[in-house]
Amino acid sequence: MGSADFSRDYIVRIYRFEKDKPRSLVGLVEEVGKRGKRGFNSLDELWEILNSSTKDPKDTPSPPVGSKIPRTGRGRG
Repeated sequence: MGSADFSRDYIVRIYRFEKDKPRSLVGLVEEVGKRGKRGFNSLDELWEILNSSTKDPKDTPSPPVGSKIPRTGRGRG
């Protein structure tokens, strides 16, 4: 077993959240040493990205620089 079997390093950027709704987050996740970024629109989506061992962030294209992260339509922010 190598060190990659035990841990992965991520950069998590949170761009928007609502103080009264802590599960409402919008941001990007990037795995250190790999290409690509994945967007999330909730705490549940962030958790899914961080716990997915079979999905590769390269499979999800990076948004163009300056583009907005798509919203799910939940809440206001």
